[in-house]
Amino acid sequence: MTWPSVILSIAGYDPISGAGITADIKTAAAQNCYAVTCITALTVQSTQGVFGVQPLDPELVARTLATLADDLEIAAVRVGMLGSGDVAAAVADFLEERRLPNIVLDPVIRSSSGAILLDGPGQHVLLKRLLPLADVITPNVDEAATLAGVEPVATDAPWEEALPRLRAMAVKLRELGSRAVVITGGHLQPANDYLLYGSAGSVMEEVFPGVHLESRSTHGTGCAFATALACQLARGTSLPEAVRAAKEYVRKAIAAAAYPIGRGSGPINHGV
Repeated sequence: MTWPSVILSIAGYDPISGAGITADIKTAAAQNCYAVTCITALTVQSTQGVFGVQPLDPELVARTLATLADDLEIAAVRVGMLGSGDVAAAVADFLEERRLPNIVLDPVIRSSSGAILLDGPGQHVLLKRLLPLADVITPNVDEAATLAGVEPVATDAPWEEALPRLRAMAVKLRELGSRAVVITGGHLQPANDYLLYGSAGSVMEEVFPGVHLESRSTHGTGCAFATALACQLARGTSLPEAVRAAKEYVRKAIAAAAYPIGRGSGPINHGV
């Protein structure tokens, strides 16, 4: 009998279960993996936005991570919302010590409704310590621009204009320590994703074509993509194929959300 790979999700708690820890559990199950979790922050939110954030005690986060790593063989890690600089530092300490495989860093800085989900000190830790530890980072277009310190790409920009901007941002993020960068383009037209990876002497890029889906059920797509990517890597899939599989999973999950939940941006259907 083949046992499922164990995935560690380090992320915030979303009461609507469209993003964060509870969504990662559903995504991992859909990918035939088993998710163990460490909550970094509690949030007050619904489908209509984020209304409050309370980071957890960093000592509790550190103890939780150590306890899980002592007990389990972890095949991949998805790092999502961190909330504060102290929590981010605790996570960085843990990853530096344990050197776990297949670390996928999803740099959650603010919510789609505009709420700040990582403070200034946390963003510093993200750039200086976590970014170099990750095997791949998965920012959306706006997050990539923030991390690279450049202006974001307009959502209505033609692809011929957007592509060199995405390439330049990915190159900058590699200069900052990223081994591989996937910039997700769900808000672009077309909704293509861009991957830059490889060694210093052999850098490769790939574009993954996508189509923008008109749907109210798009809450948590970034979390689902990053977790699905971690699961695919844990199962031994190559990075380009893992990106392709994660993108297809999110597309199907949006398309399969047959009815809206809540009055705002509802969750995708993680069970596809």
